[in-house]
Amino acid sequence: MAKYSYITEEGLNKLKKELEYLENVERPSISRQIAEARDKGDLSENAEYDAAKEAQGMLEMRISKLKETIINSRLIDESKLDTSKVQIFNKVKLKNLNNNSVMEYQIVSESEADLKQKKLSISTPIAKGLLGKKVGEKVEVKVPSGIIKFEILEISL
Repeated sequence: MAKYSYITEEGLNKLKKELEYLENVERPSISRQIAEARDKGDLSENAEYDAAKEAQGMLEMRISKLKETIINSRLIDESKLDTSKVQIFNKVKLKNLNNNSVMEYQIVSESEADLKQKKLSISTPIAKGLLGKKVGEKVEVKVPSGIIKFEILEISL
């Protein structure tokens, strides 16, 4: 049974671009490395050949995973998103009530998650705890380090 992933058009394009790069640049490069290592003779004691074959296996696994993610992706029309309560693709401004710090995250699918860009995966404990909540609500979220209390300050697109 396929697991669907909701994604933005930008996120889907990024995945397609990475797949194209892996198939058209990385795959031929590794094939050349395998051919060069094979030309050096005895394959049973050829570390270069073994390394290239292992790299090829990892690459093919990544390509397969990307293809599966793309096939099972469902585009979200961001113009139809609601900001009355927290849902996927909303930006949420939070106040950590434990230390009074304010932060803002966008809740995204797992394939688009990137903490450096403040994109939080929907499968994280914090995102799960925020889903369906409204501005002004206080939420207690259980994380590996304990319980964090948040107040939702703002929800936007």
